[in-house]
Amino acid sequence: MFSVKRKQFLIFFVPSLIVLGVTVIYPLIYSLIMSFTNASLKRQGFGEFIGLDNYIKAFKDTYFIDSGWNTIVFTVIVVTLEFLFGLAVALLLNRIKRGKKIFFTIIIVPMLITPVAVGLIWRLLLHPDLGIVNYLLGLIGVEGQAWLGDAKLAMMTVVLVDIWHQLPFMILLLLAGLVSLPGEPYEAATIDGAGRFQTFLHVTLPLMKETIVVAVLFRVITAIKTYDLIYVLTKGGPGTTTEVISYHIYKQAYTFLNTGYSSAMSYLLLLVILLISTLFVRVSRGKPQPR
Repeated sequence: MFSVKRKQFLIFFVPSLIVLGVTVIYPLIYSLIMSFTNASLKRQGFGEFIGLDNYIKAFKDTYFIDSGWNTIVFTVIVVTLEFLFGLAVALLLNRIKRGKKIFFTIIIVPMLITPVAVGLIWRLLLHPDLGIVNYLLGLIGVEGQAWLGDAKLAMMTVVLVDIWHQLPFMILLLLAGLVSLPGEPYEAATIDGAGRFQTFLHVTLPLMKETIVVAVLFRVITAIKTYDLIYVLTKGGPGTTTEVISYHIYKQAYTFLNTGYSSAMSYLLLLVILLISTLFVRVSRGKPQPR
């Protein structure tokens, strides 16, 4: 006879385990096996086992390498700017006493929109002939630009759109961290005669370390995996100037139908994400926070 607690455990755990197995574990194992084959949607069957050929091919693929550099540039810029602006806005909101809810509501609106909708909205706003951005620039005598069609401007434009969309998330996490900070270290800093900048540098930032690590790590991972926004805005163009790894993997799988090769690249991307996550965890477990 099962006890009541064990029955409840089985009732909730077994269905969850089944869903997890079907939607996560099985696809991971299946794609891992596929990455060692020449599987393709052009022909029937699972494909022949080819060992590490797909992984070796990836490191020789100039398009894969270029998309990797594009991913690094995109990730570093968006995460850095979102963190700096997010921290500044979070500090400001933390000091505001009146109207905080109004500001807070306005700020989080972009985050509530799906990436596909964000891409469609900004494609229209940035249209070289019909977009309101070039229209407003024309009113002040500035020549309009092909924001998404110019190789020199496309990546910068995608970065700005992503910042507009994802900045609220960074603000939310950092603001939550600021609100939860204890007051005793600040009282001690005031007694010691520390100024605002010194207090921020030696009290706020150390106390916020774990929150900052979580926020930055999450954004690094999501930025590396960015696909839908770039697909809608530029489809990796002009040329391959905005083609990141996730979009390159998509093209290999669904345009060129090379499912084995795309699976191998997906696991290389997963390995990079795991290494970055491990690095951030080690950083967060560094020096102890001040008490």
